[in-house]
Amino acid sequence: MSAGTRNPMDKVPPRAVPLVYLGTAHVALALAFGLAVLWPRAVAGFFYHSWMVVLVHLVTLGWITFSIFGAFYIVGPLALRTDMRARRVDWWAYALGLTGLIGMVGHFWIEEYSGMAWSAACIACGVLFMTARIAAGVWRAPIAAGVRLHVVLACVNLWLAAGMGVLVAIDKAAPFLPGYVLSNVFAHAHLAAIGWATMMVVGVGYRLLPMILPSKMPAGRSIYASAILLEAGVLGLFVALLAQSAWSVVFGVLTVAGLGVFAAHVVWMLRHPAPKPAGAPRFDFAVAHAACAGASLLAALILGVVLLVVPTSTESLHAAAAYGVLGLVGFLAQMVVAMEVRLLPVVTWCWAFAQSGYQIPPSSPHAMRDRGLQALVLAGWVTGVPALAAGMARESALLVGIGAAALFAAVGIAAVDHVWVLARARRAGAAASTEAA
Repeated sequence: MSAGTRNPMDKVPPRAVPLVYLGTAHVALALAFGLAVLWPRAVAGFFYHSWMVVLVHLVTLGWITFSIFGAFYIVGPLALRTDMRARRVDWWAYALGLTGLIGMVGHFWIEEYSGMAWSAACIACGVLFMTARIAAGVWRAPIAAGVRLHVVLACVNLWLAAGMGVLVAIDKAAPFLPGYVLSNVFAHAHLAAIGWATMMVVGVGYRLLPMILPSKMPAGRSIYASAILLEAGVLGLFVALLAQSAWSVVFGVLTVAGLGVFAAHVVWMLRHPAPKPAGAPRFDFAVAHAACAGASLLAALILGVVLLVVPTSTESLHAAAAYGVLGLVGFLAQMVVAMEVRLLPVVTWCWAFAQSGYQIPPSSPHAMRDRGLQALVLAGWVTGVPALAAGMARESALLVGIGAAALFAAVGIAAVDHVWVLARARRAGAAASTEAA
């Protein structure tokens, strides 16, 4: 092999690191919903207390952020033309993140806030490494500059959110931050949820959605618009919420406008379909989950704008709890589900093909999923998200318990389906390797 020729195995995503991240994410999400099933009354009441903070961080850090990190080892090589080969330092970053997550969840659970600072700092170090690697790799990638801008800004926003999170953690043990405590928490939450997770979903979505639908890929300067509007909106909203300023309405509208630009691009994708690959089913569960996530996002945006306008009251705080469920669980968490439905079979196909020495292609990725299990997973999300949101809005422990139980079951069934896909592909790869030899 010549010096300028790369080994084909270099293009195959690594196996262990992404699976460990994704496996940890599933445990975190199952734990969040399981705790809500066991103590629905604690969840259904006023939302700013230590146990609710545990559940929120299990969803935002444990599920959404760890899933993004794990998926990036796969999406990077396959969709973003980014080198994400695993190295020893990647395991150290994972260990730091996991240690910080466990410490944060544990200290909030026992209401021992003195350990929050080191826990937050620990997970911040793991996050800093991963986002720095992602931002550097994507910035050099030969993809549309507008897509690169979304991903890099998302990483920068996570650095800011992590720094604010450390300050909020210190403030819990030794209060020093000015302003109203809920305003500080809301500002931190919006910077993390919109600035980091949503910006990353939008950026990667420009590359990944055309592969999922499938469709033609949007291009041109209009992609910059969603990044600029989202970034201006979320940073302005962060400052306005901290200052309890009326300007929060203006920046909220800017954020909605940024998401509107992305939605317009999604509509363009739907109007410019590409031929489906052989074996693709007529009903696609990945697309169904993405559509449900989009519906939750629309409801959250409407509710969020209303909350920026109306004065704070008992009713508005109940609505804010439902807004959080729709945005974090209904939109962001389910978008991760949609990504995994399509991404995991594709990458297991790559691993199995590489295992055979690129001699014997495995069966189609579309045939790897159990469609019965996938239908149950979709039913769990379709049932669970509205029930959980309604339970939070109405302070109904019954509805919270029903919604959390449906979502817990969906996470467990999805995990079984994922394991089935991985085991089936591994057996196929081993058989193909033996046959090729």
